[in-house]
Amino acid sequence: MIKSGARKSWQEMIQFPLGNRYQKPRSTGVTMIIDKGLGLGETRDLLNLAGDYIDFVKLGFGTSALYFNEVLEEKINLVTSHGIDIYPGGTFLEVAILQDKLREYLAMARDFGFTAIEISDGTIELSPPTRAAAIAMAADIGFKVLTEVGKKDPNDAFEIKEIVQLVKQDILSGASYVIVEGRESGKSVGLYDQDGNLRMSDLEELVHSLDNTEQLIWEAPMKEQQQELIIRFGPNVSIGNVNPHEVLALEALRVGLRADTLKTVLQRQK
Repeated sequence: MIKSGARKSWQEMIQFPLGNRYQKPRSTGVTMIIDKGLGLGETRDLLNLAGDYIDFVKLGFGTSALYFNEVLEEKINLVTSHGIDIYPGGTFLEVAILQDKLREYLAMARDFGFTAIEISDGTIELSPPTRAAAIAMAADIGFKVLTEVGKKDPNDAFEIKEIVQLVKQDILSGASYVIVEGRESGKSVGLYDQDGNLRMSDLEELVHSLDNTEQLIWEAPMKEQQQELIIRFGPNVSIGNVNPHEVLALEALRVGLRADTLKTVLQRQK
């Protein structure tokens, strides 16, 4: 039997078919997971297993308000101890804005230890000046700011020109990343049709209207969506709303250790 300390790792022997995957800390190619209620034990196991492949943890929706304070603080400390940013879902901030408590919300988020903030108007309406002011306020406090573009209601049109304008303005206002809405379902919202298929013409129009896409995080909860984005942009595309139990599966997809992207490598070699 080979002693564990003497055993080589797989990565010393096998070259990943899709190479050049950025390692942490990284600014592009990030993975954001959506946590809809993992317990502390589950969180600890996840981080021990896959922490190297997670950059952001989003506590979905307004679930942050439903934790006991001590549990929330312990969870935040656990996540940040692995070099991962954590933030409450954007819908929770929208509630704070509706109740005219944005400043208090940001102060409490800071006190709990959150390292990032999501600013969105997926359900409410935010005027451009209010949105810009919220971004600047959060950035001034020291948060890493993520904004979100696109509405959650399938009946609201995804207007590319408006989205492009929002992306550019958010980055100018101080956002580190802009998330392209995909919800946790990945269907009938944003760039996805009712079956979860990526509308490639809309994607290409959006991409070609921006100077670069490195600050975009594409919400893509479904494997087929992740695959299309990786094939289109490469292994270092930023992907969000990933199921916590799918982190390793996504990373395998990124580096060509799944048939879906391995066959792309083989096709390119022909």
